[in-house]
This record gives sequence, C-alpha cells and structure tokens, in this order.
Amino acid sequence: MTTVTDRAGGATEMPGASEATAASEASAAELEDLRETVRSVCADAGGIAAVRRLDEQCPGIDAGLWDTLGRQVGLAALGLPESVGGIGGLAEIAVVCEELGRTLAPVPLLSSTVLAGQVLADCGTAAKPLAELANGRVHALAVVAPDGVWRPEAVPVGVTWRGGDAVLDGTAPFVLDGADAEALVVAAAGPDGVDLFLADPREPGVTVRRVPTLDLSRGQAVVTFSGARARALTAGGEGTEVVTRALDTASVALAAEQLGGAQAALDLTVAHVRERTQFGRAIGSFQAVKHTCADMLLQVESARSAVVRAVRAAGSPQTLAEAAAVAQSWCGEAFTSVAAECVQLHGGMGFTWEHDAHLYFRRAQSDAVLLGGAAHHRERLAGLLGW
Repeated sequence: MTTVTDRAGGATEMPGASEATAASEASAAELEDLRETVRSVCADAGGIAAVRRLDEQCPGIDAGLWDTLGRQVGLAALGLPESVGGIGGLAEIAVVCEELGRTLAPVPLLSSTVLAGQVLADCGTAAKPLAELANGRVHALAVVAPDGVWRPEAVPVGVTWRGGDAVLDGTAPFVLDGADAEALVVAAAGPDGVDLFLADPREPGVTVRRVPTLDLSRGQAVVTFSGARARALTAGGEGTEVVTRALDTASVALAAEQLGGAQAALDLTVAHVRERTQFGRAIGSFQAVKHTCADMLLQVESARSAVVRAVRAAGSPQTLAEAAAVAQSWCGEAFTSVAAECVQLHGGMGFTWEHDAHLYFRRAQSDAVLLGGAAHHRERLAGLLGW
C-alpha cells in the first residue's frame, strides 16, 4: 500500500500496482456482466426484430422492452445520483449504449436517461422528477436550435414571468422521443440568459407533433409552447453550462452506440461475404472485397479507441469535452461509412426492405446529425483547444 496526504492533511492508503490491477479487472468483469445482461435481454426481445415491430409511419419506442431494460434491469437509472437509485457512471453508460446500438434497440435510454437525466441531475432542484425518470418514466430534452445544434444564443423557446409563474412560448424542433415523453425538460431564453424548465406535455399550451424520421427505431417530435406554464429548474442563466455538460456525456453515449451499430454492420457483412459464392468461390476471397472489409474493420476499431479514450476522460470536464468532440467527429462518420459498405457488399438484397442492412444505414444517417454533425464537433474541438 502507498500512503498519500489528502487536502485536509489526513493520511490515505492507496492500493499498490497489483491491487490496482485486481480492482481494474474486477471492474472490467462487472462491465462484461452488464454487457451480457443487456445482450441477453435484447436477444430475448428478438434482437433487431424489435425495430420491425414498430409502425413505419409512427416511429418510437418499444414500451415492453423499455419496461424490462429500464425498470426491471434498472438501466433507467444508469449514471444518475445514488440518492435516486442511480447506478454506474460513464463506463457503464458506454457499455450499455454499445450493446443497444448492436440491435438498434428502440428504447429511450439516450433521450431520457442520458440527455434529460444528466440535465436534471445537474440542476439540483429536481429530486422528484429525477426519481420518476430513474424508475422508467420517459423524459425528453428540448434544447436544440432549428439547425439541430445546441447554441445558447439560438434557443427557440422563450420564457416570461407572470405572477411568479414561468410561461413558455416558442417551438422546439428535433425533440428526441418527444411524442412518447411524459415530461419535458426545456431550455428557454429569458432576461438572465438560458435557464431550464420542466413542462408537462399534457398541459394546456403544449402541443406535441410526431414527425416522420428516417430511423424507425428513434422517434422525434416538434413541441410548440403557447403560454405554457412550467416549473423552473435553474435561475440566473445557469442552464447553458448544465446543458453543455450533459451534451458532453450524451456525445460519448451516442459514440458508443454508433460503435455498436458499426460493429454489427461489419459482422453482418463478414458473415455474408463468407457464405455468398460467385464464380465457384466465396466473394470474401476476392481482393477488392477483402480490402473493403479491412477498411471497415479499421474504422470500427478506430471508433472503439475514440470511445475508450472518452470514457477514461470522465473525471475531468475539460478533457471530457475534448474527448467527446473527438469521439463524435469520428464515430458518426465511421458508422455511416461502414453501414453504407454493408449495404453495398450485400448486393441487391442489401437494398430490400426484408434485409436488416438498411436499418443500420438509417440509424447511421440519423445519428450522424443527432447532436450536430462531424463538422460541428470539429469546430467545437478547435475552440476547446484554442485553435
């Protein structure tokens, strides 16, 4: 054991190298157990077949699968404070999102637990709604500008005060799983800057309109506020920093999901080129196909490295912001490229509705712009690095 002195002057024993290794291995084992649990539940739900059970004209969530994963397994509380039953942190979030990305599971983990959950947890004034969220109640986050990017100066919803009550007006676009949400966490611009508010989508003055999406497994909505009363979660313009921090965590979660989807698309492709024959031999034996698969593998493994680096940066907000921007600027493009090659290498069958390849392609295209495209994240990274 190694003894160090903390800030208060007390002595603290730190584990030596062998003990630290054992702790690391135990943590890795726990993460693998979590991964296997999520994979098993998704497999029992039919894997990617869960997406096909959704209505093409009404994309959304699989309520039964979310009840199992979110409430029974406890993933709705992932990365949230222990005071509301929260479990794990960014490493657990990344592992779960990677597995959900493999099967394109139509559940609101990203929208509710990660996006809305991280915001509520950081507000410090939302114990009851946070506890409800941790128990599986779906929340949605409405913060982005009309161009699909979070920019405090372009928040489309405004707040005024009437008799001490917060009143919201404006239209929030691209609200992830907004039509299935039971509560809305909204960023609104006021005299002091951007603050956060909790709104009930069933209250007068709130109109939620589900919109068509390319990705059937992830619904979006446009939410219009017309004199809607809401509960203030922050004051004095504190909402800007809260949302920015939450989006850093969400960017890593999305990158992990993109990694899982890219890995699944690669696995699907490799299995196909091994079995499909042409001119008396497997098409995977042709040099052009080998090169393409090798490029796909390189993109997947590079995406994995970006996600691992971002997870390890969890302890430092500045480092996490930079690593999250790197992960998003790489993983989104990697997934879209691998998914496109997956469709191409499947030939004509890859373009058919019956095959799964197009489902990965749809998710990849949707995810690539979900939290801002690669160009946006590279621009943000440049700003963080002072370039």
